[in-house]
Amino acid sequence: MSGMWYECKVKYRKTDDIGAQKVTTEPYLVDALSYTEAESRINEEMKAYVSEEFKITNIKVANYAEIHPFENADRWFKSRVSLMAYDEESGKERKTNMYLLVQANDVREAYDNTIEVMKGSMGDYTIPAISESPIMDVFPYFSGEEGELEQMEKFNALKASKPENNTTEIEDTMEFNDEVVAESY
Repeated sequence: MSGMWYECKVKYRKTDDIGAQKVTTEPYLVDALSYTEAESRINEEMKAYVSEEFKITNIKVANYAEIHPFENADRWFKSRVSLMAYDEESGKERKTNMYLLVQANDVREAYDNTIEVMKGSMGDYTIPAISESPIMDVFPYFSGEEGELEQMEKFNALKASKPENNTTEIEDTMEFNDEVVAESY
């Protein structure tokens, strides 16, 4: 994957949960070499998802250093990672921010996934902010070469995996003293 990501906003008519149609604008991320290629790629990708007419309303360079899909996650989170470096000339510690887009189900899981991604880093870092991203989907570029085919399939499989529905009922074991409850009324 290249290091250049473009955020493309696409406006189209969408059917909501109750069957009503409404016009919506959603951001998508594409991996491309130029604005022109980004426009071409988002047109190609959206044709597979949107059966009706759609319009690209905006394309801008996204400031993500890396994109990381994770299994069984359905939302994208923007993690700000501050890399710490010691400046020998001034004798001060410098922070350099980079942004990661990680897939998770909630902010806590996004934090854990960011820690997982940063495990191999050599320097010190902090994670000062994580927020849910409005990005609906990510379309990386793969040239189609034999080695990249496996990489593309792995990326798409991770991205497409859905969270498991682990709804376990929690038993309420809290006990109340009847006298204290009666006094509070």
